[in-house]
Amino acid sequence: MDYRIIKEEAEEEALASLVPSPPHRKTQSFNQQFDEKPPHHQIRKHSLDEVRRSSTLASATESAVYFDSSDDEFSTGGAILSGDSFFDGSSAGEDYSVVTPPPNALVGDDSVESLPEFIGAGGGAGIFKVPVRAAVHPGRPPCLELRPHPLRETQTGRFLRNVACTETQLWAGQENGVRLWKLEDAYVAGCGVGGGVERGDEDTAPFRESVATSPTLCLVADESNKVLWSGHKDGKIRAWNMDQHDDDSDPFEERISWQAHRGPVNSVVISSYGDMWSCSEGGVIKIWPWDSLEKSLLLKPEEKHMATMLVERSAIDLRSQVTVNGTCSLSSSEVKYLLADSVRAKVWAVQSLSFSIWDARSKDLLKVFNVDGQVECRVDTPHVQDQQVDDEMKMKFFSPSKKEKPQGFLQRSRNAIMGAAGAVRRVASRSAGAFLEDTRKTEAIVLAADGTIWTGSMSGQIVQWDGNGNRLRDVNHHHRPVLCFCTFGDRIYVGYASGYIQVLDPDGKLIASWVSHNEPVIKLAAGGGFVFSLASHGGVRGWYVTSPGPLDNIIRTELSRKESSYARQDNVRILIGTWNVGQGRASHDALMSWLGSVTSDVGIVVVGLQEVEMGAGFLAMSAAKETVGLEGSAVGQWWIDAIGKALDENNTFERMGSRQLAGLLISLWARKEIRTHVGDLDVAAVPCGFGRAIGNKGGVGLRIRVYDRIMCFVNCHLAAHLEASDHKPVRCKFHATIAHVDKSVRRQELGNIITSNEKIRSILEDLKFVPETSVSTNNIVLQSQDTVILTIRNHSTTSKAVFSILCGGQAIVRDDDGEESDYTPRGSFGLPRWLEVSPAGGIIKPEGSVDVKVHHEEFYTLEEYVDGIPQNWWCEDARDKEAILMVNIRGSCSTTWTSHSVKVRHCYSGRVCLLDPKPINLTKNLGGSRRHPTDTRRGKSR
Repeated sequence: MDYRIIKEEAEEEALASLVPSPPHRKTQSFNQQFDEKPPHHQIRKHSLDEVRRSSTLASATESAVYFDSSDDEFSTGGAILSGDSFFDGSSAGEDYSVVTPPPNALVGDDSVESLPEFIGAGGGAGIFKVPVRAAVHPGRPPCLELRPHPLRETQTGRFLRNVACTETQLWAGQENGVRLWKLEDAYVAGCGVGGGVERGDEDTAPFRESVATSPTLCLVADESNKVLWSGHKDGKIRAWNMDQHDDDSDPFEERISWQAHRGPVNSVVISSYGDMWSCSEGGVIKIWPWDSLEKSLLLKPEEKHMATMLVERSAIDLRSQVTVNGTCSLSSSEVKYLLADSVRAKVWAVQSLSFSIWDARSKDLLKVFNVDGQVECRVDTPHVQDQQVDDEMKMKFFSPSKKEKPQGFLQRSRNAIMGAAGAVRRVASRSAGAFLEDTRKTEAIVLAADGTIWTGSMSGQIVQWDGNGNRLRDVNHHHRPVLCFCTFGDRIYVGYASGYIQVLDPDGKLIASWVSHNEPVIKLAAGGGFVFSLASHGGVRGWYVTSPGPLDNIIRTELSRKESSYARQDNVRILIGTWNVGQGRASHDALMSWLGSVTSDVGIVVVGLQEVEMGAGFLAMSAAKETVGLEGSAVGQWWIDAIGKALDENNTFERMGSRQLAGLLISLWARKEIRTHVGDLDVAAVPCGFGRAIGNKGGVGLRIRVYDRIMCFVNCHLAAHLEASDHKPVRCKFHATIAHVDKSVRRQELGNIITSNEKIRSILEDLKFVPETSVSTNNIVLQSQDTVILTIRNHSTTSKAVFSILCGGQAIVRDDDGEESDYTPRGSFGLPRWLEVSPAGGIIKPEGSVDVKVHHEEFYTLEEYVDGIPQNWWCEDARDKEAILMVNIRGSCSTTWTSHSVKVRHCYSGRVCLLDPKPINLTKNLGGSRRHPTDTRRGKSR
């Protein structure tokens, strides 16, 4: 970069129009100052250079130190590159390297010889060591950049907030609907600028979006019926068809929808019996029976209103069922999350500091307990507001003595400022105390493969529970809040507010950890051989389930070899101006001479002003406004508008943002030609005046992303030293060459590597290994209240087997017509109500086995049963029924599974039932489901 101060005497007349004109504190001009000989003393090192380096930084000489200032790092081979000069940082005795612009750089009309005291320096030791950039981040596994980090300004009203995954699709809920990616297109290049997509998605893999809806808060995929269910802020639940045609570019519409809650739908799950559970504010939990959902899905599109009425009338309000004589066993606080425990057929409801466990079949409340594991008999107590009285806020009035002299203006101003500073400190301390009280709040919950429940809190603590709500253990591997979980095989993935992802084993031991995003990880989802992470900025990345492992090193090496195909460089000129305006205002000619006349080749303009407005009253009011999140003033806005006019705002430049702290002001403009590459603006302020709370002294800062690189600008106004500060306007230009990555091209290259590299293909093929297993029987006959033990055995001597039991479909046995039974699945392959399977999932050790209880349980509805007597032989519960259990087997890290088919028949009449030894082919009846039963007791890998 080339730093220059540009100041010509011809501008004196225009700049003199500043009103009021600040007094000249020096008799010589800038040019006279520059003509003087430079001082003999050397450039002073920063005091931190003399601080003893930590062990981490001390090892930087042996290995490179990587700084993640953005979502990706770019490397010049571990050296500093600038134009034709190449520095490796090995110059003996030098703490700084002089960085010069390329020889052919255009400098414009303001080209002057660089002044020694303003030449940029860098490349020192310790924390001043220039970070090493890498096209593929060396500190984390390589990933699939499905949706690169979009600029925040492009996402207004479109932010992604959650994801749900199947083996072939990734769904995302956003603030204006849902979107769908097909994983087969995950490596395809994006549309680019002007490609028919919204800003922020130019490099995103091809996707489809729905029609506009209320913000989507939760998602759940129902693969058995090829439907995605979404809960929304307006209280509605919507269904979307998973089978969307690629040739249709129009936004797809919902299948059905209904008003589920008055408030937002916070969470939706499908229970072990196929019923839908949803929750909202006020402790409300509702159940939507599968029977009504199934009927509504069968109606034609023009009958949507009938489907809506059908579902809305079937709702079961659980809160009303546990309310007796006006007393409710549940807290009235918001239910934030629901979890379907498919292993034991239960449902967990999560509130901020408590849990409740429900029976998925009978819908009975089983247990209520707090985050410490203590059982609570009654939670619904009236909210008690904080009755503590702040002694500092009490006002005491004293009548002044007659002999006491009235205070002068300066004393009154000082008292007002100190009083405002004290108020700021008190508000800050109370806010910090309120935050600390919430660190035990539960922010995430997940069901592990072994059947245990894991929860994460704001303190970073992770707690393991058994299926009955007993606390087993707690671990803490990170100090930041846990925001999300997901599982794959026997691994547990944890997403943190710091952007970290951690991988835990079933005992909670840390396997791996890396920085996945530079912002909080708000959702995780597994499918298709990936674990997808969604950051708060809207970026989506897919991490291979083998990571960390040998696959990472192969991909990293191959991508590095192809760096030239996706590495890019762009030149940007940045004009920076600073001015202590002394509470005055400038004319348009003065601003044009200072900034407007030198912006022809500039891409970014940053302006910092000091003493925009001062005075005790203004400073006190500014401090008070800061405590409630307000900033700015009319004078500050005048300066921003005036500078914008000088820069030809709205035609040539676009204002990105600003920050004002009392008399301090910083603002940034970007040229429209590079506007698509500039964004993610963040601002901050630090008061350093009276009581460290008043902004007469301090600093304002501005951080922005330019070509995926982070730049920071700080405007300070601190106490003067040997002589008073200079009130003359100053400007300088930075000539920056920014290296970055074309992420769309890199994603294509990654896809080519995955499909062509033999080593990678071999590793991915090994992931299809599934341990050999068998089941004790393929046919089970149950009569009333019968129980049969189904044994699943793992024949592998080295690998664990992860099993889950689903119901592929159920049917009524027809003995009179001889036709094949029509097997229909319930929601998410749920069990029929007359059948209990426990445990329905778990982990089998090598050469081990597990016994699964298959039990018949009577279930009758009011219409079918009167006084305990069946009303008709042909009623559903009075006829022989049949169900197909699918015992799915995976390895601990398998991307495929095997499936055993077990036919279960309930004989209501008690007569002898002869079952067909041939397994039922569910493919036809399940609409082409990928789960195919096997012909023998031992599963075969697919």
